[in-house]
Amino acid sequence: MSSWAPVPLRRLALTLAAIVAVLVPSLVTSWVLTPSGADVQQRVGERTASLGVVMLKEDQVPPVLAQAVVATEDESFYSHHGIDSIGLARALLYDAANLCLCQGGSTITEQLAKDVYLGGSDRGYNKLEDLVLALKVERVIGKSQIMADYLSVIPTGLNRYGVAAAACAYFHAPLSHLTLGQYALLAGVTQAPSLYDPTVDPEAAAARRSHVLSAMLADGMISKGQAEAAGSEQVLTATGPGC
Repeated sequence: MSSWAPVPLRRLALTLAAIVAVLVPSLVTSWVLTPSGADVQQRVGERTASLGVVMLKEDQVPPVLAQAVVATEDESFYSHHGIDSIGLARALLYDAANLCLCQGGSTITEQLAKDVYLGGSDRGYNKLEDLVLALKVERVIGKSQIMADYLSVIPTGLNRYGVAAAACAYFHAPLSHLTLGQYALLAGVTQAPSLYDPTVDPEAAAARRSHVLSAMLADGMISKGQAEAAGSEQVLTATGPGC
């Protein structure tokens, strides 16, 4: 970096270089020491069994729900190989500026790996393992299965896991029989389950649903009319076809 660069910028660059110098060999070590990812399906099965929820198959994930999740959580899901390089770079810059391992830029694959391999934690060194495991998982199973596995185990409210259980609890209907607004609400709840649980704070859940619908609209997944109609739906339903 040239001598005329501002001192804070030079410090940031040096800190970032130091992080990268430590990160690269740590990633190599993590690749050698972490599981291969070949047992990811077994781990998802064990996790769903322990939670008493349904392990979804690929064809059991409604396309609209998958779109809602991608729009709000991981827009590059279908093009990356487990890691969002842009999000990761942004997180590294933040960490360098704040001298911490604070942000992760987690993809859906990383979140799945965190849940079934790391006990739900991606703090500190676990963050590096999470990155490596996400890359390995993507070499073993495809995107549709990753989405199904993720939605099978993701927290969807206070002490509630998996979108199938949430559909029954919130809408009294099987996952395959929901509306656009209901799928958007499920996709939104996963961001902060205790905050957006509609049985706890329906207004917060509705606001989060609106955010998901706006993201889907911006990505061209739905029309303005569809977004408006879905946003006017009741947050919870008292009756339904049953699960």
